[in-house]
Amino acid sequence: MIDPITYLAKETLKDGTEVTIRAIRPEDSASVLEGFKNLDRDAIYRRFFSPKRELSDAEIKQLTDVDFSRVVALVVSTNTSKGETLIGGGRYAVEGSESSQAAELAFLTDEGYRGRGIASLVLRHLIQLAQDAGVSRLEADVLADNHPMLMVFRRSGLPMKQRREGSVIHVILELRPDRS
Repeated sequence: MIDPITYLAKETLKDGTEVTIRAIRPEDSASVLEGFKNLDRDAIYRRFFSPKRELSDAEIKQLTDVDFSRVVALVVSTNTSKGETLIGGGRYAVEGSESSQAAELAFLTDEGYRGRGIASLVLRHLIQLAQDAGVSRLEADVLADNHPMLMVFRRSGLPMKQRREGSVIHVILELRPDRS
């Protein structure tokens, strides 16, 4: 079984950028806060479904101090002149009771790195960890105009169901096809 707390993988983005995918840590708080400040309003709205100017201390703690038994949070980093720089990430959170087989997905990519395959890469790693943990499906609510994220899910190779609810599309990715 893969230990998500110590998860670490090296990858190369489709443009040749070398990245590290690893578990988020509490000491990533300052980097997460800095990354948030650099996001445009649309990116924030697409991730949080509401306008947001800053993250509270409680939100930063929730994002970085993760209980890996219920939440798996990965960050993508690259080395720049400033050292390790977080450029994206994703997470899943197991919903409901301990016996729940579903988990909710969320992603965020630094604007300067969009379109390079970060969300697809993170999704691939999250799928591996979720399958290893016995999760049977991943779900996400995506704004209908967020075509890049919807395309990430369509290209995942997993059976996908979607249901529109107003301006939101609810996506379900089946990790284990029904055997019934």
